[in-house]
Amino acid sequence: MSKDQIDIAKLPKHIAVIMDGNGRWAKAQGMMRVFGHSSGVKSVREVSEGCAELGVEYLTLYAFSTENWNRPQVEVNALMTLLVKTIKKETATLMKNDIKLDAIGDRSMLPKECLEELNEAIETTRNNSRMTLILALSYSSKWDIVNATRKIAQMAKEGDIEPEEIGEELINKTLTTHKYPHPELMIRTSGELRISNFLLWELAYSELYFTDVLWPDFRKKDLYEAILEYQNRERRFGKTSEQISELKSK
Repeated sequence: MSKDQIDIAKLPKHIAVIMDGNGRWAKAQGMMRVFGHSSGVKSVREVSEGCAELGVEYLTLYAFSTENWNRPQVEVNALMTLLVKTIKKETATLMKNDIKLDAIGDRSMLPKECLEELNEAIETTRNNSRMTLILALSYSSKWDIVNATRKIAQMAKEGDIEPEEIGEELINKTLTTHKYPHPELMIRTSGELRISNFLLWELAYSELYFTDVLWPDFRKKDLYEAILEYQNRERRFGKTSEQISELKSK
């Protein structure tokens, strides 16, 4: 699969990825799960560079969910240590590729060193403009929606809004993802067919792409395959094919 097959005029503006399969990949190598997470860093670099080279504007990677805190402590500790090392090491790559780093999720849950490295990298790359890489860390969509609901309820309680003013636009503005357009394409690796509490509100009309490739084996060619599949689909947003055809002909 070559990127030359991709229609640059029809690129998704925002791609979201559930990076799954690190543990199974490591097990197949006879190694501990953290070895899979470490090996998956190369895939993060490949996909980030691949998206930036094509002209994708936003890439969101599901790096650590709120539910992941329930994993064995040794794995959680190893993941946090890996995250710190990776952010330190990859900041130079982000600068080289003019990629801005950002994060969504409950950052208060992150260890101090991890949070400091993350904030430093976000500050260092804040003026980059080629692409925005968003890490979903200590994130879950239900957590985000509950928090947004509480904020809106407080606004109503204080008389800042009336109940009839609550709609999609207000909810969009209150979620932690409010700065970004909703993803047009969501990719999940490892063959699992679910979205695991990831961007539930934002993925309402996204195209979902599932691949059996385990995350540590995911490369640019796999990214191109997902984008090409996306470009071959008809996005109707509740309309009929005939209506879409009419709109395209105008």
